[in-house]
Amino acid sequence: MTRSTTQQTHPPAPADPNHRTAVRPTARQALGAYGERVAAAHLVEQGLSVLDRNWHGEAGEIDLVLRDGDALVVCEVKTRSGEVGGEPHEAVTPVKVDRMRALAEEWQVARGLRAPEVRLDLVAVWQSGRGAARLEHVRGLI
Repeated sequence: MTRSTTQQTHPPAPADPNHRTAVRPTARQALGAYGERVAAAHLVEQGLSVLDRNWHGEAGEIDLVLRDGDALVVCEVKTRSGEVGGEPHEAVTPVKVDRMRALAEEWQVARGLRAPEVRLDLVAVWQSGRGAARLEHVRGLI
């Protein structure tokens, strides 16, 4: 396990392609987007390369797709603020891991790629009210 700390700010609200005005994300969506930015920045600092973000397939969504050497890394990012919602790790159930495996396969087929190794990772981000976020990177889920 690797632990490190990173500081990020919230992004501007994304534009809805069906409307001319900007749509403000919910607090939950903004927190999730923040966590994904912090996680991506940390993983890039660790030498991984981001290949895709928020990719949607038949089985759901992949938060981050990365390359770590020859390995394809499908990364779930779980972000929490305070103690509400339990530990981020608790949200990654065996059903979620199976879905991540299916999504990794879908992503490779969609890209016409076949990685020699596929790894499923979790990055847990705890956002404090002030100061830097706390982060934990778990390599190789169940």
